[in-house]
Amino acid sequence: QLQFVESGGGLVQPGGSLRLSCAASAFTLGHYAISWFRQAPGMEREGVSCINIVGTSTNYADSVKDRFTISRDNAKNTVYLQMNSLKPEDTAVYYCAARLYTCSGDVSSYRYWGQGTQVTVSS
Repeated sequence: QLQFVESGGGLVQPGGSLRLSCAASAFTLGHYAISWFRQAPGMEREGVSCINIVGTSTNYADSVKDRFTISRDNAKNTVYLQMNSLKPEDTAVYYCAARLYTCSGDVSSYRYWGQGTQVTVSS
């Protein structure tokens, strides 16, 4: 039973754009910091970005800085990851995750997870 539902993944050519969304169905998103993680086959899950509970502070992995933008709409109980200038190395399953109060890079500390959505960047 999912409480955090992802959408927006797919196949895109290098240099293209994609927007991922996560919608909370059974909790109030405004009480949580939200992160996006990604995991490629055979690789560790890595942090991509995080946004604080009111959207006034964000952070990004160096690999996605200036290309990805995290945002949230607490009234819609939804968070987004806008991905521009996509590269083949961005190919992974992307997960949204919610954690009370503050951002963290610790995967085990997140309370809610999306089901994952595949992003494939290929020509």
